[in-house]
Amino acid sequence: MPNSSKRTKAEHFGRKGEFWAKIFLSLKGFRVIDQRFRARGGEIDLIAKRGEMLVFVEVKARRKQEHLGEAFEAVRKDRIISAAQYWLSQNPQYQTRTIRFDVIGLAPLFWPVHIVDAFQTN
Repeated sequence: MPNSSKRTKAEHFGRKGEFWAKIFLSLKGFRVIDQRFRARGGEIDLIAKRGEMLVFVEVKARRKQEHLGEAFEAVRKDRIISAAQYWLSQNPQYQTRTIRFDVIGLAPLFWPVHIVDAFQTN
């Protein structure tokens, strides 16, 4: 299979994961206000709010649940934090909110794994 075809399938699978993560978050009372935000040094899959809480969410979708652990370890925290700081500079109305970084892992036929407050900015 050519690399471009694999990449396209992986992209589609990832977008499906983001779709299901949005539904999962909405069931938990969050409202997604931005998605697939790209900044020079990084990317944020979903940005959601609930009350005064603003959550930057990394979504990891895998075809097998046993691969989620590896995916969680591969989260590029520095890139997400950098992108979040840039997003906040472009959206000053959210700068006073409590900020959290979550990770949601998804695999077919399993309930999403939601790691709340997965890491800190230090």
